[in-house]
Amino acid sequence: MSETTFKRDLGLFDGIMLVMGSMIGSGIFIVSADMIRQVGSVGWLIALWVLTAILTTIAAISYGELSALFPKAGGQYVYLKEAYSPRIAFLYGWSFFAVIQTGTIAAVGVAFAKFAAYLYAPLGEQHLLLEIGSFHLTAAQLVAVATIVLLTALNHQGVKKSKGIQSALTVVKVASLLGLLVMGFQAFSSDVWQQNWQDAFVWKQYATETQEWLPLSGLGIGLAVSAALVGSVFSSDAWNGVTFIAAELKNPQRNVGLSLLIGTAAVGFIYVAMNLMYVSVLSAHDLANVPSDRIAIAISEMVFGSHGTVIVALMIMVSTFACNNGLILSGARVYYSMAQDQLFFKQATKLNSQGVPAWALKAQALWAAVLCLTGQYGQLLDFVVSIVLLFYILTIWGIFRLRRKLPHTERPYKAFGFPYLQWFYLACTSLLLVLLFMAKWETCSWGLLIVASGLPVYEFFKRKHTA
Repeated sequence: MSETTFKRDLGLFDGIMLVMGSMIGSGIFIVSADMIRQVGSVGWLIALWVLTAILTTIAAISYGELSALFPKAGGQYVYLKEAYSPRIAFLYGWSFFAVIQTGTIAAVGVAFAKFAAYLYAPLGEQHLLLEIGSFHLTAAQLVAVATIVLLTALNHQGVKKSKGIQSALTVVKVASLLGLLVMGFQAFSSDVWQQNWQDAFVWKQYATETQEWLPLSGLGIGLAVSAALVGSVFSSDAWNGVTFIAAELKNPQRNVGLSLLIGTAAVGFIYVAMNLMYVSVLSAHDLANVPSDRIAIAISEMVFGSHGTVIVALMIMVSTFACNNGLILSGARVYYSMAQDQLFFKQATKLNSQGVPAWALKAQALWAAVLCLTGQYGQLLDFVVSIVLLFYILTIWGIFRLRRKLPHTERPYKAFGFPYLQWFYLACTSLLLVLLFMAKWETCSWGLLIVASGLPVYEFFKRKHTA
């Protein structure tokens, strides 16, 4: 027996845990090393993390208006459909299935396996299991696939079980982050702190080949900032997952927006605090030269000694496992909404006896597993940068369109600071997108090709529906 409607089993706390759990993966432990190599000083490093927190929170409170207006499964897909057209919404949904969500799930699964290899080396990428021509199968890929299958199976059991796992793991990883934060500040060095802040806002870039700091000026500053922001922005991504499960939240008009605001603001605060801790312990030069960019491990070894690696590996395993649970839980609801509009396979509309879109969950897991096995997940995620930013910009601009299109529609919540905060967000993210295309045209153009490849697929589903 199957259900015909979603069950509203999620409360405000569950929504907050989904936002925070989906946002916090492995990025915060790693990306600051490359960011400081790009911009050259701790002042600009902290400033970019603060800017990222502000932009993410502005987007979150803006999505609150849209979620209150359209409290349906599918979230951002629905907002784009209402603001623009089914075609634009489908291009988002297609990109979401092809690479945004599934590629992220694959990459997070492999990140889990990489840190599991700290505890048991045979689980790592170096352990080659099969080689046929250019195809290589490693133990890490199999571990990643196994975690995706396990979490998908758990999500088949209903949203109550999924939320329990998500909330428990998110509480553990936030507590672990706060613990590392406190312990890290205990290793505070006044000499390092003063050294870092002496030239805190001097633009320079680190050349890894020569191990020299080179001055930056003009357009080079803009390109360096865009490259650095990629790390912080996408370490803070996936916050919009709670909008996809609006049909399963109690009082979604209130709780989706509140979950977004509280969750993004809390994570933004933690991320900025973590980076302040980093620069209170390690000099800019040391940050730029941390082995494999694993800053948290370097600091943990300073605080906990030889056990530091194990402690951080366990933290990141919990973090990535919870992150993937949130991604898997929320992602399937987008394909459900597309299928409801007859723009995806009909089977995706079916809910199982536990009230979850079982077929959509399986399809998502299958494609994510394929991406794991191809070994192309890293490259695919590079393409995601331009796609995600493009659709965030379109969605925020959609608020302006919907206020003109539906001026008399009741809005239980209106975006705070409208239109000034939204203009600020659009200006910053549009500039970032332009700079990314200038700096990484080859990568970003692949992102546009992925979006464009959805056009013939859209026509296929349209013709299939009209026939």
